[in-house]
Amino acid sequence: MPVWSRWVLAVLLAVLVVAPPFVLYRADYVTAKRFREVTPGRFYRSGQMTASGLEDVLLRYKIKTVINLQHEDGRRDPLLCNTWVQNWFGGRTTPESEICERQNARYVLIEADVVPDPNDMTSQPPGVTEFLKILDDESSYPVLIHCLAGLHRTGRLTAIYRMEYEGWGLTEAVRELRANGYGYDKTHDADKMLVQFVQNFKPRAKGAPTRSLVGVIPVGGK
Repeated sequence: MPVWSRWVLAVLLAVLVVAPPFVLYRADYVTAKRFREVTPGRFYRSGQMTASGLEDVLLRYKIKTVINLQHEDGRRDPLLCNTWVQNWFGGRTTPESEICERQNARYVLIEADVVPDPNDMTSQPPGVTEFLKILDDESSYPVLIHCLAGLHRTGRLTAIYRMEYEGWGLTEAVRELRANGYGYDKTHDADKMLVQFVQNFKPRAKGAPTRSLVGVIPVGGK
């Protein structure tokens, strides 16, 4: 057999071996987009899934409230692809709110990267106040929160959930934030969003109302 034929055969075999697992991985990744179980039966997180992926999660985990943390391009209700193939090649889409309504789940938008003043480290971001109000209501659970990638906005509010409702310390919450893709380069005092949302968050006493923060940690502080 000529040398070039052997190379062609080797390449074809490599494609046959590698391609199917890769396609399956991408199908699962795009459909479920970093879906993770935070607290079984209570709290879940993800990125923006496809329509079929979201519907499957709502049914399987009996989600009662979906909190959307994204507002890219001014959209308040993302149009989700119905299959992972459509995510690449286009096709019919479905509003996220429509999927939630079909599965009897409440749909809520929270702008989770808006702060009163980028240079003001003393006020609780309005998104945190709204988030706590929803989670204070037991009828909201199980809850799914998501942004586009499921890493930063989702990670910050998950850290707040851990500290407020599960008694985690800041160190534990930031460690999990990092482990779930937030990145070492962002989990430090130079990231004002992390400081305002997570480092400066003070868990309330049980039954206390949502309030502005006191004793905050300044950028660069310990």
